[in-house]
Amino acid sequence: MKLKSLLFALGLIAFSTTVWGKIYYVASTGVNTNTGTISAPFLTIQRAQDAVVAGDTVYIRGGNYVMTESLIATYSSIWAYVTYLTKSGTSGKRINYWAFPGETPVFDYTAIKPAGYRINAFQVNASWVHIKGIEVVGVQVTILTHTQSECFENNGSNNIYEMLKMHDGMAIGFYLVRGGNNLILNCDAYNNWDNVSETKKGSNVDGFGCHQNKDGIGYTNNVFRGCRAWFNSDDGYDCINAFEATTFENCWAFYNGYSATFASLGDGNGFKVGGYGVSATPSVPTVIPRNTIRFCLAVRNKANGFYANHHLGGNDWYNNSAFTNAVNYNMLSRSADYLSDVSGYGHNLKNNLGLSPRSSEYSSINFTLCNADSNAFNLPVTVSSADFLSIDQALLTAPRQADGSLPSNYFMKLVSGSDLIDKGLNLGFTYYGTAPDLGCFESNYTLLPVSLLSFTAATSNNNVLLNWQVQNQVQNQGWQIERTENITTPNWQTIGVVAGANATAITNYNFTDANVATGKYYYRLKQIDIDGSFAYSSVQQVIVGSVSRVDVSVYPVPATSGSTVSYYLPEATNVQLQLYNASGKLVNTLVNATQTAGTHTLSLSNTLPANAGVYLLVLHTNNTTVNKLFTKN
Repeated sequence: MKLKSLLFALGLIAFSTTVWGKIYYVASTGVNTNTGTISAPFLTIQRAQDAVVAGDTVYIRGGNYVMTESLIATYSSIWAYVTYLTKSGTSGKRINYWAFPGETPVFDYTAIKPAGYRINAFQVNASWVHIKGIEVVGVQVTILTHTQSECFENNGSNNIYEMLKMHDGMAIGFYLVRGGNNLILNCDAYNNWDNVSETKKGSNVDGFGCHQNKDGIGYTNNVFRGCRAWFNSDDGYDCINAFEATTFENCWAFYNGYSATFASLGDGNGFKVGGYGVSATPSVPTVIPRNTIRFCLAVRNKANGFYANHHLGGNDWYNNSAFTNAVNYNMLSRSADYLSDVSGYGHNLKNNLGLSPRSSEYSSINFTLCNADSNAFNLPVTVSSADFLSIDQALLTAPRQADGSLPSNYFMKLVSGSDLIDKGLNLGFTYYGTAPDLGCFESNYTLLPVSLLSFTAATSNNNVLLNWQVQNQVQNQGWQIERTENITTPNWQTIGVVAGANATAITNYNFTDANVATGKYYYRLKQIDIDGSFAYSSVQQVIVGSVSRVDVSVYPVPATSGSTVSYYLPEATNVQLQLYNASGKLVNTLVNATQTAGTHTLSLSNTLPANAGVYLLVLHTNNTTVNKLFTKN
């Protein structure tokens, strides 16, 4: 026993030394002549790189780091590299540049504008490094002709980029041109628009780009996982001219090709995967890479949700979901002689679904030359908004979970009983039920022999009145009534139980949540079978009493003639409620009055346009403006 304990202790010491090495600190109040301790931190990551060796960790304290041109590490040809990482770790001994636990360092590049240079905030030519938990904002563009700046550029291998935010600047979020075995994990790139160069449309500014250079050997196995890209002026994800394959999994792309006010900007594809430009003699690899796009989500991008971009072959598109893109799935390819565009060939499309495209569900698919079955668009299923627990696009920008993973909410998750459940083909991925579901979210429902016909929630003073109607009850043990105050990261609490019945006829149920405090609440029903199986209802929202902030909601969505706009304010004030289309054109002024709350029914006759698409409600008060996006089918 003593020998085993000694060996175990020695193992821990060895593990600790291998993984952690020495620790250094960077702080916005630091000085580069310091020693890098927690009490005497460095000012810059560049200075910390001088000190580290393989296995060391640099903790970056929270705060605002105002970057200036005096901090530019080096200039190279047309580039200005502000932070230039060249020192590599090794296998088992990475060099870590991590945000200090519980803190957020924000690096602001607004003041860096060297004339005639492209600006790279972080130029990473090192390998075996791990950068985690920092934000990059305000990266500039100063060149008026064709150019681009970048928040992060990777030229090394075996690197991890985790929980990074790259936003509100003119630069590409993340850009890879060399290196393999890199993981870009749980990162966000948003509100990036170059409004300076060329047409000022920002047609080079993607959220994430992976373009492995032709001089690469082994630039393979680059993976983008759990990332989000939105309101980038060009595309969400782009791998044009890539000489090796890229994998995108569990990534989201929405509102790309637009400004934050939905002004039309660049190309606007969610996932632009492949292609080698429009030249008749493009530079292409000997073997055309086959990219993988799986379990990804594309919503309301200006152009295509999922796009093959004139690729010279096929990609693998598995279990993706697309919603209200111009075209949800566009598999456009190019002929082998490069001279003409042709319908997509060589693609594998399996278990994909789409909803409410603004133009067409799919285009440019040669079904004879593609393996493209088991998708919602060629299976005997019907896709409608009723298949989903929620299509409220506000959920797309919800906060991430504590570990950095994507938000956990109901957006485009299938309702119990949807005919899209268990309709997919087994591709070797984990699934519940008898077969995989269609789309990017796998549901875990046990279908029960109870049909829920309706479920409503209403307020009366400080009481919430719930009513639901069912039929075909068999072995129905009863209902748990659940409530949460936050739909973005819900914490469902059981607040009551109603016994069930066994009857085929229509049965009405009700429950009163009495003496509820002022606030916004969400309710759902958990129906439980006598064998313990269960399923959930849709979610209903109510607001009790006065509120502490302005709130606007539309229900149900996608909107129809008869959908209701509700708004609540903390106190009586002048309210102006206006409706805009996706081009930013004012459609109608719905309300202009002094109120504390109100409802307005959307009507095709006087307020709601007949055209399908995304619309924006803007509520103005004396000192507040609130925007609410919604979709109309």
